[in-house]
Amino acid sequence: MTGTENGRSPRSVALVGPYSSGKSTLFEALMEAAGAPVKRPVDPRNRPMTTETRIGHCTFLGDPWAILDCPGSIEFAHEVRASLAVADIAVVVCEPTPARVLTVAPLLKRLTDEGIPHLLFINKIDTLDGSVGDTLAALQAYAGSPLVLRQVPIVEGGAVTGYVDLMSERAYRYRRGQPSELMQIPPAMLLEEQDALGKLVEVLADHDDALLEKVLEDVKPTPAELYRDMRKDLLAGSVVEVLLGSAENAGGVQRLWKALRHDTPEAIETADRRAIDAEGPPLAQVFKTFYAGHTGKLSYARIWRGPIKDGVVLGGTRLGGIYRFPSGEAAKAVEAQTGEIVALGRLDGVATGATLSPGATPESLPFPEAPPPVYSLAISTTDHKDAVKLSSSLQKLAEEDPSLVIVHDADTGETVLHGQGEMHLLATVEHLAKNFGLKVVSRKPQVAYKETIRQAVHEHGRLKRQTGGHGQFADVKIDIAPRERGAGFMFIDKVVGGSVPRNFIPAVGEAAEEAAAKGPFGFPVVDISVTLVDGGFHSVDSSDMAFKTATSQAMKEGLAKADPVLLEPVDRVTISVPNDFTARAQRLLTGRRGQILGFAEKSGWSGWDEVEALVPEAELHDLIIELRSQTLGLGTYRRRFDHLAESRGGEVRKGAA
Repeated sequence: MTGTENGRSPRSVALVGPYSSGKSTLFEALMEAAGAPVKRPVDPRNRPMTTETRIGHCTFLGDPWAILDCPGSIEFAHEVRASLAVADIAVVVCEPTPARVLTVAPLLKRLTDEGIPHLLFINKIDTLDGSVGDTLAALQAYAGSPLVLRQVPIVEGGAVTGYVDLMSERAYRYRRGQPSELMQIPPAMLLEEQDALGKLVEVLADHDDALLEKVLEDVKPTPAELYRDMRKDLLAGSVVEVLLGSAENAGGVQRLWKALRHDTPEAIETADRRAIDAEGPPLAQVFKTFYAGHTGKLSYARIWRGPIKDGVVLGGTRLGGIYRFPSGEAAKAVEAQTGEIVALGRLDGVATGATLSPGATPESLPFPEAPPPVYSLAISTTDHKDAVKLSSSLQKLAEEDPSLVIVHDADTGETVLHGQGEMHLLATVEHLAKNFGLKVVSRKPQVAYKETIRQAVHEHGRLKRQTGGHGQFADVKIDIAPRERGAGFMFIDKVVGGSVPRNFIPAVGEAAEEAAAKGPFGFPVVDISVTLVDGGFHSVDSSDMAFKTATSQAMKEGLAKADPVLLEPVDRVTISVPNDFTARAQRLLTGRRGQILGFAEKSGWSGWDEVEALVPEAELHDLIIELRSQTLGLGTYRRRFDHLAESRGGEVRKGAA
């Protein structure tokens, strides 16, 4: 894995695409074709969902590679973006079904916007029911560049049995579990093949004057010219190469490997794309963190400049191991070369996204920001003795996963996980049990309700207690009044004539504010003023504690009489969906007591809308689940607190009371 005789540095490919497109099966087929088979599930039909990037190292035709099998669920999209930040090329895996093409749209836009070279692999081609042309046309609507179909399927007896490679003008027959077999182009396909080749050449000629001249003169270009232009245009983002195959049967996998070998940028070209200087001290970037069992913390990194040797100091910590993953299993190495993706051991204190170099502080390389959370769960341990262990384990999980936000809610006293969806957080809970030995229970987080009052009241609080010796005496008269929403708590002293000595007045203010922490419904009371207008004292029996007790009694009785009302937090919510689903999004919001503020086209996203609304926080817990179920998994939203409003939900009021 340290280079080849022809001087090629290690390269990396990220397999990306929607859930169920067959990325993991393709990963296994690619590794197997390179002579480094990985463990396959016993029953591929019951394959568990991929929730984190899987890495495999292999060598194909003498070239060293790292393959990144990225999760498909939108809930693990940050894991995908982190992998794409360090990969040389992406293979977008999709199904040959036009109806499901929309699920690839956000990924294609992301790759185009970030200038990441990518090609398309239409998987499960053996299940094709229709034409590849229909699928290609549907994909083209969301691709940032022209799609160039490199292969035409051979259909025999209603089934896809092979393909014609247009650039080499050779035909191949699929053989289950084996490389495809060279065959003659079926005579019935010659016209179709020539027509498809003509379209491929026309697209490439748009970016090559010499090729265009040949087209105009009706001179057939050589395969070498087509290969050269395809690579040049793919790296420039001018075209997107499209290949066909069936990963489950190993169909088209060898051809994909050869396309990757020819078209994938060298490590130095990727570094140049990311504006990383080729010269300088060793440089690495961490894109994933994982706390393993016996190996401890592993920081997965791309080596932009090498070599990096085991034992060197990185980020202020001595490196405790370098690992590659031949056949998917960890194997120790003594050093890592330029272009490699490896795991670095025991770099405590080094965060995901960090840029590392021995010695001097390195330049900081950009890294994708985590998306805002859209789902929450409150958690607690089943054994109170594990509370400290839970805190340290959650800290490690936050290191592993920047899209996981952990908050101790001061209003509710709960430890709350905020993440990208139900599966994301349930996987986190499972991770706590499996890797940290912690059993936790999860539940819907409490809503941080507040209370206020709608009437001003005057209340008298009096404490007179004699227990032998010094007694306790205090007398306070207070006015409790509502304030404007958001004005907060205010204490006012209007005592005149010394009815309450000055030294006791701060105790009255403190007690009034403390009493507002729990109103008649059991929630904090906000936006009120408490005015001390009169009172009485005893020269011997009065004390700070006595005045606090009298004030607390007055507050409790006064708040109950002041027409208390429950307040619920209301968030400003912006839903983002393809415009085919805009009406559904609006109905979803109004069905959750939302007030629609308007909608408009999403900036920079053709065919997408943003719907803005004010929605009570109590209605948002499972919003993302329903939104995704109604939008092919594509809808998302962001939210921010807007204001507190009187609760109109009878069920909420009853439950709170």
